[in-house]
Amino acid sequence: MLLRKTDPTAPPKQPKSKSREWVDSLLFAIIAATLIRWATFEAYVIPSPSMEHSLLVGDYLFVSKLHYGPITPQTPLQVPLTHQTVPIFGFKSYSDLIQLPTFRFPGFSSIKRNDVVVFHVPHEQQFPADLRTNYIKRCIAIAGDTLQLRDGVVYINGKPGTIGGQPQTSYFLEVTSPNDEVRQALHDQNVVDYDQPDGIPMAGTNPETGAIGYFISCPATVAAYFRKQPYVKSLTVTKPSVVLFPDAADFHGSGAMSATPRRWQLDDYGPLPIPKKGQTITLTPGNAAIYYKIVSQYEHNQNISWKDGMIQQNGQPLTSYTIKQNYYWMMGDNRHNSEDSRFWGFVPEDHIVGKAVLIWLSLDPFGDAGHKVRWSRLFHTIE
Repeated sequence: MLLRKTDPTAPPKQPKSKSREWVDSLLFAIIAATLIRWATFEAYVIPSPSMEHSLLVGDYLFVSKLHYGPITPQTPLQVPLTHQTVPIFGFKSYSDLIQLPTFRFPGFSSIKRNDVVVFHVPHEQQFPADLRTNYIKRCIAIAGDTLQLRDGVVYINGKPGTIGGQPQTSYFLEVTSPNDEVRQALHDQNVVDYDQPDGIPMAGTNPETGAIGYFISCPATVAAYFRKQPYVKSLTVTKPSVVLFPDAADFHGSGAMSATPRRWQLDDYGPLPIPKKGQTITLTPGNAAIYYKIVSQYEHNQNISWKDGMIQQNGQPLTSYTIKQNYYWMMGDNRHNSEDSRFWGFVPEDHIVGKAVLIWLSLDPFGDAGHKVRWSRLFHTIE
């Protein structure tokens, strides 16, 4: 051990004041909490029903950064590149921030099919990735897979996939008469409409048939229960007809559309290959829309544009491209009420935040004082 001589003539070191000790302790606590949140676990709350019934509105989660490895932030130093005073943190726009390359530290697990994953939403291109909205979905397919949906059944690499959780489907429940018996059954079967004050779906008319009933979303087991009830006349699947990826090549972005429309729908989709790092793609008007966002946005290439159904770089059509990172396919368990990869495509690996592992608290937004806490969900692991 190295010892250092003291100067007997030096004045004694003054002890810290109480206020200085308090400031130092507070600063240490803030730094420690920030590091823990960045590198280990972070708490989130479920605000929307896109993952019902696997995750409910009002579930409070712990998300592990350790599983896949914490990733360095893109914007740790928010330094202005202009001299103008503007409302966004004092900067003209988020593009004026210094954005650093990301690096992911090693984790003890890779992203697997059926993992419930938190990630930065890919389509908010006006923000750096780590300042975007965080989404939570289930990973349905990983890099290198080929995904397809047929009549709502997921196929991975040509075989029916084993899907975790409790996937929901939307139905119109036609009844002989909308009454308290039906409402009680909906309540008992945990069928919820978050747009209603009491959470119970309201009776209405099917505009396509004129039938009276309820628009509901529920798992297959609940649908089977209602099909057996004497007051139910029919239970038919409902789903919106929308333009999906890759027909819409740049969701909420440039408006680029595929030169070869596929007209896939929510339950009938694909087959679609999930890009893998190191894979070289031959680009044609038939597939360019699949890879447009990868080339133009996710992998930070320069001078990329879209013209005549082809990706261009420096004004010339790009005929091949080598993928620089892995990509994943995310879907909500509430299949007809989830804005997910079917709308905006692949999730890049550098957008992944962590794996949802534990529900530590669950509050029912429609519960009264005695039933506010969903006690059966406390400290429930996420499958």
